[in-house]
Amino acid sequence: MRSRTAPSLALAAAVALALAGCSPSIGGGEADEEPTPVQGEVSAPAEPTAVIAATAGPALAVGASQALFASAPLAVVADGDDPAAQLRGASAAVALGVPLLLDGDDAALTAELERLGTEDVLAVGAVELPGGDGESAAEDGTADGAPAVVPAPADDEALAELLGGSAGEPVAVEEGSEAAAVGALERGEFRALAPVGAAAQPEPTSTDDDDDAELPPSTPAEPVTDVVVMSTGAAADVAAVATARAAGADVLVVPGGDPRASSESVQALAERAPAHVLALGDAFGDADTLGWRAATAATGVELPGGGQLVFPGKRYVALYGTPSTTALGVLGEQDVPATIERAAEHAAPYQALTEDTVVPALEIIATVASAGAGGDGNYSNELAVESLRPLVDAAGEAGQYVVLDLQPGRASFLEQAQLYSELLALPHVGLALDPEWNLGPDETHMVQIGSVTSAEINEVVDWLADFTRENALPQKLLVLHQFQVRMIQHIGEVDLSRTELAVLIHADGQGGQGAKQDTWATLRASAPGVEWWGWKNFYDEDLPMLSPEETMRVQPMPHFVSYQ
Repeated sequence: MRSRTAPSLALAAAVALALAGCSPSIGGGEADEEPTPVQGEVSAPAEPTAVIAATAGPALAVGASQALFASAPLAVVADGDDPAAQLRGASAAVALGVPLLLDGDDAALTAELERLGTEDVLAVGAVELPGGDGESAAEDGTADGAPAVVPAPADDEALAELLGGSAGEPVAVEEGSEAAAVGALERGEFRALAPVGAAAQPEPTSTDDDDDAELPPSTPAEPVTDVVVMSTGAAADVAAVATARAAGADVLVVPGGDPRASSESVQALAERAPAHVLALGDAFGDADTLGWRAATAATGVELPGGGQLVFPGKRYVALYGTPSTTALGVLGEQDVPATIERAAEHAAPYQALTEDTVVPALEIIATVASAGAGGDGNYSNELAVESLRPLVDAAGEAGQYVVLDLQPGRASFLEQAQLYSELLALPHVGLALDPEWNLGPDETHMVQIGSVTSAEINEVVDWLADFTRENALPQKLLVLHQFQVRMIQHIGEVDLSRTELAVLIHADGQGGQGAKQDTWATLRASAPGVEWWGWKNFYDEDLPMLSPEETMRVQPMPHFVSYQ
């Protein structure tokens, strides 16, 4: 490693001005000119969406540099094992508009500095550049070999002076918020970040010429445009986030890695509508997954309760029934305005019982099991879309979720679901499958309890997930009704991998509470891979019907509660 001992930017400017104003050059030529500042060049990622699927800070830092910088004569390198050095290095890199790299992987670091054409390095913390013994480096500081290295002063004012600016108020960063703090830095401004309670600044790399070490004059590269970089907020992302901000990219912290998850991330993407999205870490999935999720979030359309994911963070309380009759549940006992009001009244007591947002909901039986075959011979009466539309639209306007329930008779769940694609194209409408009313070719209702195979469910899963993705819709709820294990055959083979959907099993047991609790436990034991569960309260059949407080004491706490 060799140190940089060029004159400071201020001194160089003063000398240049003095020569220009007072002294002729030797031989009558022009006066010496101020050194031309070095400047890197940024670049947008090669693809509209890309994921740096690394977990370690040094690898993420190199990946971000490769994606966002074509060249960088000046770069910052920080100690890959020292969080305080990385925060300080981030402050410097964003102020200079240059990449921040970390030591720890000698081969990758050397290769990236060579690719960038880096001639000068600001070293923060105990950094030793690989191969930097000084023997192969030119004395004038040009890049014949290892870059010239300038150690970062431990004092904020001294570091700010070295960077050619002034030090603002230092920022104490809480553990877990490092990446977010770096993402909030303003390009071209120096603000020293340090961990809360940090005892001392990172010890600078020492050289023989520390007292004279200066950076070359520099100017930030022209900023990249239409690029958003996403981070989960992991501490390992600090250097990569700093490089993103140094390049001019916007940074969006997305805990969990799904940009649909919160109202904040949805609206941020909708506002920016970026041409390129770059994500840090494998929590974001592959580039294809990131692409459709980001495109969905960029619509700005949200679910009742906020964001574009059904769960987690929300619980639903629903009225069940159909608007065509009072016989099938409380939903059909009043007109549309009164139904909306009643749904809100049922949900209201639950809000005080959970930290999650409680969303009023309607579960509308769209196809009703029939004792007669009907004109189509399928023993199911399909209600017209037009007849359901007033209630569905009123629910959406009131911020309520809607689930369309299918009782298919001899029809298939898939063909009946497709009948309601116009309603399912609405962001606040999901789907429910009721196997009790699913008949074989020669069966009729009330003779046996129906069932459904995992293959039949997966047909619906595939179609509804593809439909949701293709239409850039928020995640949809898919409810599977069940009160006997046999009702869903091979339940372990139900596809739960499609994150366009949230699959929930709704336990429909009725009667005494002891029997209902036994049904709940049995169903849950049969489907350990299912995360989301629903509970039904029957006004007339339960002995007694649980109060909201009692319902929320069911373990695990139900995510969806319906009233029939």
